[in-house]
Amino acid sequence: MPLRFNHMELTLPPGDLATHRDDITRFYGELLGWTTSDVPILGQVGLLLRTDAATSQFILVTEQRVHIDSPGYDHLGLLCETRAEVDGYLRTAQTLQAADDRVQIKEYEDLVNGDHVTRAFYVKFLLPIWFDIQCFERAGAPEPDRWSYVVG
Repeated sequence: MPLRFNHMELTLPPGDLATHRDDITRFYGELLGWTTSDVPILGQVGLLLRTDAATSQFILVTEQRVHIDSPGYDHLGLLCETRAEVDGYLRTAQTLQAADDRVQIKEYEDLVNGDHVTRAFYVKFLLPIWFDIQCFERAGAPEPDRWSYVVG
């Protein structure tokens, strides 16, 4: 059986989660539709960000003296079905950024590799990694097969 993504733990400096819990909940709820809950763990109250109720995929945010520091392009990729979905998330992220300058966005031109096209942008807000929101397409792919009816 292949392995599946279950969770990722991200650590913040002491005090950061307590200070930004509501902002993190609001932002990732508005942008990605994630739900959050407080969870007691390791003598503190962590923040669980769930991707949806139907899966066991989540991000756990805790505070640690030794915490992650990711100043580069470290990211978690989130896959959409269509370009329109990616562009919708981008518009929402831009709206959120207009209201809060802590929202960071990196926009990219389409990455074309042969007939494979990746449409993507990165977004980051109060957590120590970027989220890469993307979809894959085939360049010049024909329309999907469709039924056609001939009256005769």
